[in-house]
Amino acid sequence: MIPAFFNIGTGEVIVLVFLVLLLFGGKKIPELMRGIGKGVRSFRQGMNDISGEINSAADKDSTADSDK
Repeated sequence: MIPAFFNIGTGEVIVLVFLVLLLFGGKKIPELMRGIGKGVRSFRQGMNDISGEINSAADKDSTADSDK
């Protein structure tokens, strides 16, 4: 049995793939996937940058508190 991904069954996945093929065509799908991949990569980089800034600020604050 294939595990459900977001509660989507095999039948629904087949219908979604078919609809994507109809809407975008076979030649546009690699370009679409590349764009999605770049978007996800950019989002992850932004999240890492924000996390780094928060951790940096927390480290500076804890260092300033220990100096007093």
